Amino acid sequence: MRGSKKKKNKLFKLGFRVALYSSITTGGVVFLALIFFSKQNLEWISICSAIALVLVFFITYFFNYKLQYHRLEKLEEISRNISKKRFEEYQDITTKHNDEIDFLVKRFVKSSRTIEREIQRLNRIENYRKEFIGDISHELKTPIFAIQGFVETLLNGALEDEEVNRSFLKKTMRNVSRLIYLTKDLMEISKLETGELKSDIEPFYLYEVIHEVLDSLQHKAEKDDVNLELKTFDKNLQVKGDKNQIKQVLINLIENGIKYNIKGGSVKIVLEEYKRDRERVLLTVKDTGIGIDEADLPRVTERFFRVDKSRSRERGGTGLGLAIVKHIIEAHREQLYFESKVNEGTAFKFTLRKVH
Repeated sequence: MRGSKKKKNKLFKLGFRVALYSSITTGGVVFLALIFFSKQNLEWISICSAIALVLVFFITYFFNYKLQYHRLEKLEEISRNISKKRFEEYQDITTKHNDEIDFLVKRFVKSSRTIEREIQRLNRIENYRKEFIGDISHELKTPIFAIQGFVETLLNGALEDEEVNRSFLKKTMRNVSRLIYLTKDLMEISKLETGELKSDIEPFYLYEVIHEVLDSLQHKAEKDDVNLELKTFDKNLQVKGDKNQIKQVLINLIENGIKYNIKGGSVKIVLEEYKRDRERVLLTVKDTGIGIDEADLPRVTERFFRVDKSRSRERGGTGLGLAIVKHIIEAHREQLYFESKVNEGTAFKFTLRKVH
């Protein structure tokens, strides 16, 4: 209530000053004009000038109040709300005056929306930071505590037993390797989520990249008794994308297919026309593994989400592979699809734009 009175008082003073300056100027002009051009005496000239001054004052004040009060009040309201970080929906303000105050009101509304978006962006970054730190601390605890336990056991006497110390050192090394992979993936996904890591889009031969990935993962697949299959397609087909990032997508998807597969299972890579857009192709990585429960499907691309936590940690998984895949595909403005059935397998599909 007090704030409203202060606001009205300020606007009253502003209107009063404008009207006073206008009336004094007009009264002075009338007075001088009558002196030069009228033959009446000074008293009559003074009365006429005073009447003109009063009329101009009230007319100016009335119209100024009618025209400006609502718009100045709107400016004051927006300014007050911005200072309190309270943003309301303002309709696009368009009036017939189209003067400087209209321009200011529109700029204030635009600035309010810009500040609101920036605050929302900063809030998202802060929430991401908190979640990220929570996720990291949780994921780092397991290998660090494991390493600590192994080292303490060795220092407490197991170091003298060659068979035990070798076993514990191997386990320690596995956890150290896991920490290294986790740190690398954390740095990559952090850059992807903050937009720091940009995609270098250029044409490349897709067949060549797929073959490089399959060659690099062949030993791992043979070790797990999983067969890697590639359905033949045009070796000269070129697509647009960041070659290294798409290679990372394929590595993550095929590694997942191997890791969560069954003995004697397979991972198939199939390329086909994308029916929704003839300018694109659809690449599918399909495995015959354990599958994903329908309730878990919406969460598979979340950071640190694992379908089978024990198997993932045992095989060195960080829980970030599919989250990285999602961010890379989104950065390319392409589509990522996935479908799965428990005990039947999972298929991940993503699109790429063709080069003609």
